[in-house]
This record gives sequence, C-alpha cells and structure tokens, in this order.
Amino acid sequence: MKAIVCTKYGPPEVLRLAEVPAPAPKAHEVLVKVGATTVASGDLRVRGFNSPLLLWLPMRIVLGLRRPRKPILGVELAGEVVEVGGQVQRFRKGDRVFALTGMQFGAHAEYACLHEDGVAALMPAGASYEEAAALPMGGTTALYFLRKGSIRSGQRVLVYGASGAVGTLAVQLAKHFGADVTGVCSTANLELVKALGADRAVDYTKEAFADGRERYDLVFDAVGKLSKAACRKALAPGGAYVTVDGQGIAKVTRDHLMFLKELMEVGAIRPVIDRRYPLEQIPDAHRYVEQGRKRGSVVIQVAAPSVL
Repeated sequence: MKAIVCTKYGPPEVLRLAEVPAPAPKAHEVLVKVGATTVASGDLRVRGFNSPLLLWLPMRIVLGLRRPRKPILGVELAGEVVEVGGQVQRFRKGDRVFALTGMQFGAHAEYACLHEDGVAALMPAGASYEEAAALPMGGTTALYFLRKGSIRSGQRVLVYGASGAVGTLAVQLAKHFGADVTGVCSTANLELVKALGADRAVDYTKEAFADGRERYDLVFDAVGKLSKAACRKALAPGGAYVTVDGQGIAKVTRDHLMFLKELMEVGAIRPVIDRRYPLEQIPDAHRYVEQGRKRGSVVIQVAAPSVL
C-alpha cells in the first residue's frame, strides 16, 4: 500500500511517499481502507519533535530515539471496513467508520487497523469521508476541555482561537450546551466564527478582549497561546480557565465520538475544512499547517468515495 513515512525528525521534507506492506487485522481489529485523514498539530509536533527541554529524553524514548518508532503519522481517519478479525463483534465488512488512532498513528496510509474497542464508531449519517475525518480530534478535544471547565447553560464563554480545528467545534458545542459565546480570532475569520453560531466575534488584533470590561464564566484557550494570567481580568468571580496546553491530554472514549456523531446528524455541529490535499502532497499540507493560519481542519484525500 501507499503511505507517507516520516524517515527522521525534521522539516516537512523528511516525509516520503513509500510502498509499505498493508497491515493485517488481529482477532479484535478491523482493516479500514482509508478515505480521508487530516494533518493535525500533533503530527507536526512528532515530525519536528517539538518537545520541552525537560521532556526531551522521555519523549524520545516514547516516540523513538532517532526517528519515529511509528513512522506513519496521522491520528484521525474515516473509511470503509474491508476486513474483520475473527473475534470482532462491533463492526462488519462494508461499515463506514471514523476514528481516532491516537498514539498508534497510522492514518496517513491507504489502509489502517483499528481495535474494535478503540475510539471508533460508525460515521455520521450523510457525512462524507472528509467531513467525518475532520471531526474526531477537534471535536473530542473541545468536548473534553469544555466539560473540564464545567460548562452549563446560561454561562458566558470565551473561546480563544475560535477559528482552528478545536476552536470551531468548541464554539458550536458551547452553543449546543446553551452558553452565550464569544469567539476570539483574527480579522479574516470573524465572519466564519459568527457563522458557526458565536454571539459575538472579537478581533484580537484590534480589541483588548481580556481587559476586564467583559467577564466570562469560562475561558477556553483552544490553541495554547493564552496564559491564565493574561486573562485573569476577564474571568468572572468563580470563573474557570482551561487550555489545550499544559492541562493534560484530552481523555476521550467511544462515547464521546458517538455524542459528536449524533450532534452532527441533527445539524448541531459541523467540522470546518480549510484545505484538501492528496496523500502524496502531505509535506505541502504540513508546511501550510505550520503557518498557524488554518481555518478548521486540513484534510488529506486518500481514496475517492467511488473507489471505496
């Protein structure tokens, strides 16, 4: 099968299109023909080995000393089950599924194996492979941190980085939970954030959104660039601050994925897709994502739906 292989740590040029053996599903696994995947921030961190100095050695031991131990990156996918292990109960051949592969990676390839008890579920009805692939990472991360901040109806919620993969879904989820939502983004993304349901969109390049004139019950930094000290004045008494940076990895389960699936099916949320690239152009996708200006997700088209 074709796959993008990370040959060593470094710039996007270390990524190579290669022919590698297709994986074989174990007893409780399914083999998925990948229709679409994404290039997420985690893929960039592993490829470039962006690690704090104190964690350099532990992370090298976990990920691989000289090169990634799992050279095929990619943490979310959507596709069709083409083979099932002998003891699989939850899926059958022909099912259209979407999933998070997590630290197993492997989504930047024509085929990937998923454990039936992993974070995998049937795709939302009516969704394309591209839409389904763009939902798991951003959606589960947004859901985890909003719940960590004890979101509830009637709260005033500020989402910083409201136009990214996590932020676009955080805005929609916060509205679903009944919050009054302010999205902070750049000038170019104000209309997008409003279209996603934000009650107001604030341009961080022009407005001092954290000067205390407005107070929020929950501040969610969806990009890891806003410190708690910087937004202290913006927090209402008893208000909560959560961030994707330094507050642990989002703990997700299949139930979280099912929750997102149901919301997408009723039109309560939708993933935003910025750009699409074919599998062989993943290095270009990495270069674009590295600019830090993407709106929603960058999707990789692995196989056309007609092929699956």
